[in-house]
Amino acid sequence: MKVLVSDNLGEDGIRMFQEAAGIDVDVKTGLEPDALKEIIASYDALVIRSATKVTKDLLQAASKLKVVGRAGIGLDNVDIPEATQRGIVVMNTPTGNVITTAEHAIAMMLSLTRNIPTGTASLRQGRWEKKKLQGREIFNKTLGVIGFGKIGAIVADRARGLRMNVIIHDPFVTPEQIQKAGFESVDLDGLYERADYITVHVPKLKNTIGMLNKAAFEKMKPGVMIVNCARGGIVDESDLYEALESGRVAGAALDVFETEPPGKSPLVEHERVICTPHLGASTREAQTNVAVAVARQIIDFLTEGTVVNAVNMPSVTGEVLEKIGPYLTLADRMGCLQAQLVRGPIKEVVIEFCGDFKGIDLSPVSTAVLKGILTPVVKDDVNFVNAHVMAQQRGITVTETSSAESDYYVNQITVRAISTEMESVVSGTIFGKKDPRIVKIDKFRLEMIPEGHMALIQNIDKPGSIGEIGTTLGQHQINIGRMQVGQEEEGDRNIVFLTTDTPIPEDVVEKMRQLSLVKTVTPLEF
Repeated sequence: MKVLVSDNLGEDGIRMFQEAAGIDVDVKTGLEPDALKEIIASYDALVIRSATKVTKDLLQAASKLKVVGRAGIGLDNVDIPEATQRGIVVMNTPTGNVITTAEHAIAMMLSLTRNIPTGTASLRQGRWEKKKLQGREIFNKTLGVIGFGKIGAIVADRARGLRMNVIIHDPFVTPEQIQKAGFESVDLDGLYERADYITVHVPKLKNTIGMLNKAAFEKMKPGVMIVNCARGGIVDESDLYEALESGRVAGAALDVFETEPPGKSPLVEHERVICTPHLGASTREAQTNVAVAVARQIIDFLTEGTVVNAVNMPSVTGEVLEKIGPYLTLADRMGCLQAQLVRGPIKEVVIEFCGDFKGIDLSPVSTAVLKGILTPVVKDDVNFVNAHVMAQQRGITVTETSSAESDYYVNQITVRAISTEMESVVSGTIFGKKDPRIVKIDKFRLEMIPEGHMALIQNIDKPGSIGEIGTTLGQHQINIGRMQVGQEEEGDRNIVFLTTDTPIPEDVVEKMRQLSLVKTVTPLEF
């Protein structure tokens, strides 16, 4: 078996490959895309970090490739749907660098508070600016943590040890779960109003891009300090600069940027900003951890067939995977849909299997539901191994039921998601041998293909309603690729699913919501 390491990897990981029986490893870093494409057909496994782009084009050339392993968490540089289509396992190492990233956020907060980088620079320039560089204590100050995943939870714990008052906002974690950990759960506006420091620990998603923007800064306590060691783009950089200039924000500590490297930037050069070149995971211990983890996972997969930390496949035999593969896709999409439909933290998930599943072990399908629910929230942190654990950590109770009878289809899966605010029910089935379909949402029956850029629209069932929608999209040059309509079992409403060639911009969504016969519009991504 041949393994290609195309990005820098810790020596311990490379040594493990070299010492593994039956495995040959080549280390070729810094390859241009065309050069990588020319040689990839010779390899069974590819080990990457963030530099290598595993595109559809590259995967099409990788005729022998069985597994891609990422030494780290983020998988934005991997075309996961294409890899899945080709039966290529995609793995990451989601826990190898959480402590070091959390520690970096604390270090950035302390350095910013006590003007350590500025003091160092001024001394090197021969200046003694003791009075100018007066700092503040963090003792008894309020730290607002946005995002209570692995890293956010560690930051909160470390800050508590520094005797800070810690408040948490995470719309996907129940307040009871946050309180159980010993912290106060608050809404986002409450966090803005009270926090002396705000640190961000959420993945970069559609609804988190630009999350800290002008409107957010205006709600914050005057003199607040901002820390971002999560992902570039979550903090709007131009709005942050204006907030610094106005004095609303007293300082900012940034490890990540909208464009990396950021180049010459007024924000980077601002006197009340400290910054580092994406060093959150850059410690000797973290690099060793992820190198050893990814090497062990790939060696075990190539030699024993063991799947660990795969984001696109469960740990099952090829024979079982062939039987349940379509249901895994369906379950993942149903979970993803529920995550986008439900308001408030989900506290209970009920998965119902109805029909003749021919004795198939359906536990991986349940795991796929949970992975689908959690992916829009935590992105690459969740996989088939840890989905149940992550659900439990977020206070989600999971129940499975089964019945041999199915009302409408030979086999049907129903996912009932219950949150602090509402209940949502989604049912799905497989058409033919492998085509997933959503066949019911709450009281609406339909036949929806869950893929691509979509919008869910509830409208009054009257002539002209669908025409209004199409006209509005057409006026903004947005092409409708597919449309499915479902009717309420008892009532006067339709549910419309549109698949568009491009995502519908927020301003167009708002115009659609103003149409006379439209009740709601919810953009969706699969």
